[in-house]
Amino acid sequence: MNLKWDDLKLFLAVHEQGSLSAAARQLKLGQPTLSRRIAELEADIGEALFERQSQGTRLTATGQKLLPAAQRMAEWASEAELSVRKHARQPHGKVRIAAPPGIAYSIVAPLAATLRRQHPGIQIEVLSGIELLNLSRGEADLALRTMKPNDADLICVDEITSAMRVYVSKDYAATLPANPKLADLDWICWAPPYEQLDVNRELAALIPGFKPAFTSDDYNVQFAACLSGVGAMVLPHLQQRYNDRGASQHLQELDIDLGPAAQGTLYLVSHKRHRHLPKVGLAIDCISAEFARLRNDAVKPQAER
Repeated sequence: MNLKWDDLKLFLAVHEQGSLSAAARQLKLGQPTLSRRIAELEADIGEALFERQSQGTRLTATGQKLLPAAQRMAEWASEAELSVRKHARQPHGKVRIAAPPGIAYSIVAPLAATLRRQHPGIQIEVLSGIELLNLSRGEADLALRTMKPNDADLICVDEITSAMRVYVSKDYAATLPANPKLADLDWICWAPPYEQLDVNRELAALIPGFKPAFTSDDYNVQFAACLSGVGAMVLPHLQQRYNDRGASQHLQELDIDLGPAAQGTLYLVSHKRHRHLPKVGLAIDCISAEFARLRNDAVKPQAER
């Protein structure tokens, strides 16, 4: 089976417009011609792609499976067209970056401002969540992950490692005894369905009878609770240094040893076929430059910071 891009463009148009008639108008084709072309595509595939309904069309299960690949082909076609246009000096389009909530909040969002200033044709879409998005299916263009990928189609284009440290609000710190221990703190952690994340399990291993004082399934809620003086959070040291302005200025690092294993690595991950898209490359370069700055800042003497 040899699927042609011209046929897949018709498939995408019908899906996006929601009906054969609307797609025909957009494509400036006769509806009978479009219906015939879609029927020929379905015959080549051997399955129906659309359910014809009185109010339009809906993708079948086979159509749903074809959709991500067709969308990626459309993106590549758009990039190819831009690359040969003489007036196309800068890449355009949307770059979707998936990241854990804390990283999305403290690193990706501020970096988006830098990227937009340098490349105003780029749109940034940040997909913040705990669950891993599937880069092979095109659910995101780039991902910042705390675990190195083991999929052969994914590549780690950069990484940065940071110590994990204990942070509290300055008001909460004033209520603590001198040289507080882990068990002296009111801990802010993850609530179900994320209660088995590393920070919860590691604190439970370090503190007998561990019971968090506050839990939430939302990082921003946890961070707000920490700022409000509810208790302590374990956060990456480099993340807090990067975010050393605004709300984070109200947090104070405690001199508490979490052990030699208390460090985390953040990986910048791309799919092989997306790595060299111009717009994705710009985002990679921007994030990698920030990683380099953070690594350099980490080794500077305190007086130079």
